[in-house]
Amino acid sequence: PALRRLSQHLLAHYQKGTRPVRDWRTTTNVAIDLMVYAILSVDEKNQVLTTYIWYRQHWTDEFLKWDPAHFDNLTQISLPVESIWVPDILINEFVDVGKSPHVPYVYVSHHGEVQNLKPIQVMTACSLDIYNFPFDVQNCSLTFTSWLHHIRDINLSLWRQPELVKFDRSVFMNQGEWELLYVLSHFQEFSVKSSDSYAEMKFYVVIRRRPLFYTVSLLLPSIFLMLMDIVGFYLPPHSGERVSFKITLLLGYSVFLIIVSDTLPATAVGTPLIGIYFVVCMALLVISLTETILIVRLVHKQDLQPHVPEWLKHLLLERATILLCIRDRKKFSQSRMQNLDTSRQVENNDSTAKLTPYVCEDPRECGAVGGTRPALAFAGRTEGSAALHEVLRETTAIRQLLEKREEFRDVAREWLQVGYVLDVLLFRVYLAAVLAYSITLGTLWSVWKDA
Repeated sequence: PALRRLSQHLLAHYQKGTRPVRDWRTTTNVAIDLMVYAILSVDEKNQVLTTYIWYRQHWTDEFLKWDPAHFDNLTQISLPVESIWVPDILINEFVDVGKSPHVPYVYVSHHGEVQNLKPIQVMTACSLDIYNFPFDVQNCSLTFTSWLHHIRDINLSLWRQPELVKFDRSVFMNQGEWELLYVLSHFQEFSVKSSDSYAEMKFYVVIRRRPLFYTVSLLLPSIFLMLMDIVGFYLPPHSGERVSFKITLLLGYSVFLIIVSDTLPATAVGTPLIGIYFVVCMALLVISLTETILIVRLVHKQDLQPHVPEWLKHLLLERATILLCIRDRKKFSQSRMQNLDTSRQVENNDSTAKLTPYVCEDPRECGAVGGTRPALAFAGRTEGSAALHEVLRETTAIRQLLEKREEFRDVAREWLQVGYVLDVLLFRVYLAAVLAYSITLGTLWSVWKDA
């Protein structure tokens, strides 16, 4: 048969241990091509990219030529790859041997052109930048070069045009976490110090992560918890429910971070921005809880506190209400005037009580001019008068107690007003900080996503 006769003719005196050229000064040109089939895994911690590629290469073997007319017009034959010379083209970034299928044959044409087509599972080292996670784009290189032969013996070239290689997604499995953007190719000469130069063909595989899963499972729950923290400011500060609500939110966010800690990529190089985002959100929740504790402490248990200082009243109840556009600032001013009138009335009553400790029941007992009592009134006190004095003393004590309690209520009301205004002020500052932080992160992530 023609196939057997041709195979015996080509391999009878073939020497696979030497480069297949008749003149040793002739350079063997190896054209290579690459197509990405799948992105199997991206190990951020070990900085390893695992891909499955279809690799093709062809070169000219001057000892594998024949005349088709002598072999039944046969122009192409497949030969065992172990029986002929194969260039030692390797990938510099190899870190582990993958589970690649073995292809035992190569195609040889009657012009001596050898085509070696094989699929390869490539496990390569790659500098993975996870700062923009989950909107990150990775650029990993696959450098094909001859490990032994310098450029005068083996030179590399690209099988197809760079534009065809760049946007070729004909065989790519586009169903995983990663999306193939494009493949760039670049030829260069490489030399170590003053040694000979080696030919290198670099393929830059640019991939992008699909962020939908991480947006739903990481970002949205965190955003919802922060919104609930902002809504919690509408609870009255004088009630104790706000503190327990904030503590519950902080506990829930801590549990959320424990759950998602395994999802975040971990590297020794740096921390992704989403990790910084979670830490800042936790810090904002702590700040919110601290502010709530201070406000609740301010508006509770004012019995032992003095009156609100005048400068604080002027700063918060007048200036701050105008600045914050609080609608009830007139009430604050009116209540402040009422408190002043009440305090003045209490002082007047105290002075009057000190000046007139005794009230006459019978007008005849009081003197007509000069207000002096006759001496007979003091001498003729009866047991009824002593009882009346005792009742008067008890009534005076009750009145002083009520006045003191009213004064405490006025102090509590003043501090409550100060607490409300301060709560509104701190809430708006907190809301502005959260909005600025959210807009900054959203802008950065949108820019990286569209880059």
